[in-house]
Amino acid sequence: MFGRIVETEAYGIGDAAAHSFIGQTARNNSLFLERGHAYVYFIYGNWFALNVSGETEGVGAGVLLRAVEPLEGIPLMQRRRPGAALHDLARGPGRLATAFGIDRRYDGVDLCRRGPIWLGAPVKRTGKIVIGRSVRIGITKEAHRLMRFYERGSPFVSGPKRLSV
Repeated sequence: MFGRIVETEAYGIGDAAAHSFIGQTARNNSLFLERGHAYVYFIYGNWFALNVSGETEGVGAGVLLRAVEPLEGIPLMQRRRPGAALHDLARGPGRLATAFGIDRRYDGVDLCRRGPIWLGAPVKRTGKIVIGRSVRIGITKEAHRLMRFYERGSPFVSGPKRLSV
């Protein structure tokens, strides 16, 4: 399966909305790995979410993958998300993890090396891409911060339309 990341949210050092804000724990340990590792966690008792660690080892910060444009392996994603329209298969962190079969077994995986999950070179050239920026979605702490980045005009981006103009 392949997809193109079209939406992310950043959670930096000292960010009260970040899982790393409270310090390193058994749950968030992977967020403190060297940049490029998966931090997978179960949220709201419903689904998994995938973050990429973004700092040096021992420093907690990361980027939440919020949405992916599915490119290959769509039939498998549709089996995992029955009834979902193509633009909804991996639109939102929980849907993304479900569509790609991501769960805790991938926590700590090095995403910069070929393996079960790999962040590689672009698989589709799209011409000029305009990146938008907005507040993050679904948080209350430091909600004013413009740390959500998304591809403008993409139907695969999640969240309220007013945030994706």
